[in-house]
Amino acid sequence: MAAHSSVSWSLLQFVGIQGLLLFIVVFLLLADYVKSRRPSRFPPGPIPYPFVGNLFSIDFKKAHESITQLSEKYGDVYSLRMGGTWTVVLNGFKIIKEALVTQGESVSDRPMTALNNEVSNNLGVIGTNGHQWKQQRRFALYTLKYFGVGKKSLESAILDEFAHLSQDITDYNGKPFEPHLTLNNAVSNIICTLVFGHRFQYSDRGFQNLMAMFDTALQLEASIWVELYDTFPVVMRRLPGPHQRVLKIWSEVKDFLRSEVKEHRKDWDPSEPRDYIDSYLTEIEKSKEDVAARFDEENLIMCSLDLFVAGSETTSTTLRWSFLFMTKYPEIQEKVQAELDQVIGRSRPPSMADRANLPYTEAVLHEVQRMGNIVPLSLPHITNKDIQLGDYLVPKGTTIIPNLTSVMFDKNEWETPLTFNPGHFLDKDGKFAKRTAFIPFSAGKRACLGENLAKMELFLFFTSFMQKFAFSMPPGVKPVLDYRIGVTLAPLKYEICATLRDV
Repeated sequence: MAAHSSVSWSLLQFVGIQGLLLFIVVFLLLADYVKSRRPSRFPPGPIPYPFVGNLFSIDFKKAHESITQLSEKYGDVYSLRMGGTWTVVLNGFKIIKEALVTQGESVSDRPMTALNNEVSNNLGVIGTNGHQWKQQRRFALYTLKYFGVGKKSLESAILDEFAHLSQDITDYNGKPFEPHLTLNNAVSNIICTLVFGHRFQYSDRGFQNLMAMFDTALQLEASIWVELYDTFPVVMRRLPGPHQRVLKIWSEVKDFLRSEVKEHRKDWDPSEPRDYIDSYLTEIEKSKEDVAARFDEENLIMCSLDLFVAGSETTSTTLRWSFLFMTKYPEIQEKVQAELDQVIGRSRPPSMADRANLPYTEAVLHEVQRMGNIVPLSLPHITNKDIQLGDYLVPKGTTIIPNLTSVMFDKNEWETPLTFNPGHFLDKDGKFAKRTAFIPFSAGKRACLGENLAKMELFLFFTSFMQKFAFSMPPGVKPVLDYRIGVTLAPLKYEICATLRDV
């Protein structure tokens, strides 16, 4: 009898535990369902799964393609639930312009994600908001301009850097080489000159390793691992995986930047600033009263890191795409070189003043940026008030993704959107023609901080390359235009041959 009672009690306990667990599961599912219901007049979209939302509705190895394909079913304005966060995706030039420009003030903020908060601690000039962001951006733009962005002095620095790069490439004697890290080093040296006051030798293994880590982090930041971290930070913080690698890399990059600041403090003279760091150290002393602007040494570290991103990655990636397109279309490469020979010749380097006289070269460079589609999904925004986009109401606090891919290949804006065609940027008389739908640096109040620097670098590096070298693939190899997605859309690693042109 006692044994029978014991079994009955155990059975009741087992059933009770099962019932409790079932109740908890049902409760959580109902709570998630209530939380995940689309608000009234909210954009349509795919049905989200419990807890993870639409995280697995997207192929993160080609996220921009997945997101663009969804617009064919749900329209130019549609929604996704990424974990527990509602996101609205904007497709096509018309609606993106409406959001970023016409209603730019209402979408001028950045969302605060778990991983970015872990890395930046709400500091920097790219991911912050409000008064702090405005003051940091104002200071960065002013200081970069003071040290040469848009001026002849920086033009000379870029051409000097090309001279180092040119010699490095010439030493290969036309044999195949992999241009990725060397090109990254050269382009990064321009922002290093502005921020640190000095460049790094291509033989500097420490800086080469830093550039390689930088590249890895930007690739991983667009992976599903980071999305999972942002969705379940408490759990993911304790689990191994690529997301931990991202945190480790940015920690090491910040240590490198701290050492640069420490060296600057040794001989810093407020009356004679040499670079951005010197100027920032002076601003820390000047802005002690404006506590909300956050001019302090930790913010200097994050702002310097942000300037690296804004001033180097997109430019070096675009140049790598340019090499591939020139080998894919040798007749276009030859036409660019013929125009350069006619306008500049080969006895002097290109100058920004030559741009107006090089319409075909300008058109080709713009088409490289369009087809390269370097930042396919831009950077996310977040609404700071309720707004209307198209027929839909988007509540305050909703993440906005401007799908720049949909603009760069918008069939309503480009005659042959899927074809490399410099004619997109030429009028009937062969003169360069601006296109309003050309927004590789995004648009509105959050347009890329490094846009002016990038434009200067792209023009001078590209024309200098085309003037001095003829690019081709190694014998028997065809150019491959496949990509590797990250924060930027980069070509797969490749080798290329650069032959000195006849003098």
